[in-house]
Amino acid sequence: MEAMTSPPDFLVRPDPANPALTETVQGIDHDGKPVETKVPVERPLTLFLNGQEIVTMMTIGDYPDYLALGYLINQRMLLPDDEVTGIDFDPEIETIVVRTARQTDYEERLRKKTQTSGCAQGTVFGNMMDAVESVRLDPDAVLQTSWIYALSKKINLAPSLYLEAGAIHGCVLCEADRPLIYMEDVGRHNAIDKIAGYMRVNGISPQGKTMYTTGRLTSEMVIKTAQMGIPILISRSGFTAWGVQLARQIGMTLIGRAKGKRFVALSGAERLRFDADPAAVGDEDAKLQRKGSRDDEAA
Repeated sequence: MEAMTSPPDFLVRPDPANPALTETVQGIDHDGKPVETKVPVERPLTLFLNGQEIVTMMTIGDYPDYLALGYLINQRMLLPDDEVTGIDFDPEIETIVVRTARQTDYEERLRKKTQTSGCAQGTVFGNMMDAVESVRLDPDAVLQTSWIYALSKKINLAPSLYLEAGAIHGCVLCEADRPLIYMEDVGRHNAIDKIAGYMRVNGISPQGKTMYTTGRLTSEMVIKTAQMGIPILISRSGFTAWGVQLARQIGMTLIGRAKGKRFVALSGAERLRFDADPAAVGDEDAKLQRKGSRDDEAA
């Protein structure tokens, strides 16, 4: 009998070798010596839904179709039963148009917007609380602490723009101890929107899934994760008060400061199953600690 093998990690993950995603720039260091370093690019992408301009986003530019779809899904402008009839991306004029069979007009919602704490000026349209009042997250979902440790190691040591150039955020859709879809962008809100778009196109269910992010656990991240039907959100970074408040209100498990053997749960701790000995985990990789000290809490 053939031995059973575990499914491979990462259906999608960053490609730090993609020359379109970074630029090499020259400068000087603290000793006045010449240095050369890679930095992520950011470029505008204007999104239209049918004939209506919705928003201009700053993005690194990969997966524009997933980003556009995910943004509209998480803004509740693209409904679960909407038929997408076309997506037209024009890189020359930095524009993407999503077309649906249903006629749409979100003029009223566009008048009311909230600028969030997300990098590159994340924006949520309409009443933010409307998005969470009807959320029902799986009360039977569980999170083993061994999964937290395994995910942190696999994600943080995987090749990424974060390790290559810094100044960028990642979000990862996970199942148990397996990272599935790893997206990066200059804003964590863009990264999670790309995942929402990918899930829509590929018919991936939120059942049994966890979301991991390198950025802060803000209200926007809690709302978007909840709207995607995912009951558990983990970060290597910290929390905001409103993020914690919303997570408690909707019954989401919220875990932050997950580095090495340490983490803090500020909501939904009843889902945790302590099946791993932290003493056996060890501390975080030194390279990641150095980069994390520069990027994480400022994220």
